[in-house]
Amino acid sequence: MSQSNEHARPVISYRTQEVDGLNIFYREAGPKDAPTLLLLHGFPTSSHMFRDLIPLLADRYHVVAPDYPGSGHSDAPSNKEFAYTFDHLADIIDAFTQKLGLKRYAIYSQDFGGPVGFRLATRHPERVTAIFVQNAVAHEEGLSEGFNTARRLWANRNTETEAAMRSHLTIGDTKGQYLFGAKDPARINPDAWMHAQDGLDRPGIADAQIDLLYDYQSNLKQYPHFQAYFREHQPPMLITWGKHDPFFAVAGAKAFAEQLPKAELHIFDGGHFLLEDHAEEVSALMREFLERTLA
Repeated sequence: MSQSNEHARPVISYRTQEVDGLNIFYREAGPKDAPTLLLLHGFPTSSHMFRDLIPLLADRYHVVAPDYPGSGHSDAPSNKEFAYTFDHLADIIDAFTQKLGLKRYAIYSQDFGGPVGFRLATRHPERVTAIFVQNAVAHEEGLSEGFNTARRLWANRNTETEAAMRSHLTIGDTKGQYLFGAKDPARINPDAWMHAQDGLDRPGIADAQIDLLYDYQSNLKQYPHFQAYFREHQPPMLITWGKHDPFFAVAGAKAFAEQLPKAELHIFDGGHFLLEDHAEEVSALMREFLERTLA
């Protein structure tokens, strides 16, 4: 007896796209003629962080989630061959969207996805239909004491400050990023931090990530530029935030409202990787928000 496909799980495709000589891996699902959602991942993970969210959105939206160079399944050239900076990541993702013909899209930004996505938005405001912010900042008050190791690296990059930062690339810290602040740690799939750590442990990746973490200071210099974009263009914004994030303070979530009075803010009893245990709630908010803003 045949069954209806009305509630069939959307099919996710796993593809690569050549960009500036690099193979950029991405997950794609949903009808290509539907509104596009560009999902930009954080550190130390990859598009893998969206594995639960994508099926919850792809019945109605065209969802694309790339891995940055050096992350996930994308090519990972050494830091001698590739400049691991946020400007360069934004260049690659910008070119990636153009290669795929993505002329209009909503951006989902988490952690590193904030400075990458906000750069895309300031370069091409006419392309951005909405912005989803999840534990990513554009205001210095959003950077908690969890950034103190990075601040010391920014102030003086040397053997000692690099070694301190490298200690944050170990399995203990990676696991902690997923579990700290989670309302119910038993709901956090250990595959998530193991996948992230496998990526960090590849040859040369620690060096690349240290370069990126050092370059994170360049984002602070961009904050006034990002904020001017928010004030001028008033993109529709939905903010979902794990309030126990050890790196990004809730003050950073609330600061968006100064430039975007109509921004919606939802604070969750969760941590840095909110989607690990709140994907269904976040997707429901996104769907309702998109139905209103894209109508």
